[in-house]
Amino acid sequence: MNNETTNEEIKGNQEEEAKQFAELVKAVQHNGFVALRRHFEDVQGQVLNQELYGPVFVYKVKDESGSDYVCGFFLRELIANFQAGNDEATEWMASFFYELMKIEGGKPLPEPPASEDDAKALIDHVLIPHCIKSVEEEFPEEKVHAGLAWNEELKGPVFETGFPAIVDGNNVCAFSLHLLYTHQLLNRDPAELLLKGLYKIRAEHGLD
Repeated sequence: MNNETTNEEIKGNQEEEAKQFAELVKAVQHNGFVALRRHFEDVQGQVLNQELYGPVFVYKVKDESGSDYVCGFFLRELIANFQAGNDEATEWMASFFYELMKIEGGKPLPEPPASEDDAKALIDHVLIPHCIKSVEEEFPEEKVHAGLAWNEELKGPVFETGFPAIVDGNNVCAFSLHLLYTHQLLNRDPAELLLKGLYKIRAEHGLD
């Protein structure tokens, strides 16, 4: 009887947690609509479930010519921005679409690679060169390390970048290659993660 009660309680707790999570996702998606509609008249959206990162919120807006621009966001980052409770979240979300609108005629999400070979080609010939170029151009007067490495904790490849000239304390940051790849497929600039990490390192060492 105790086991039955315990199992029922566990099941009930799991159902309640699932319900609360679904309500959270719905609320976050709504907040995204509210934020973007302050800047764009036509906003559509859907929630996709990403195996590693959970819910991904994909929004589509139209410019004045009627062209569609699409961008995706992660649950954790939207919550963090909305919890700030000011207009920064609104400006932050809209900024991605204004950046995309520099490309005339619309910007849909990229077609996912059809095979592992296609995915590898995208990473080798587009993603990695772009990240290296962005890091080097951001710090033209610095010697910046940038390239692939293997992370034992993640058991997978990461893109690592840093400042060799900093010899005391942390001088590198690394991001999962899969995370950068996912950003690419959501029309997000994967190099932004790297640049934020590098500026954080510089701030920690009092260089900025």
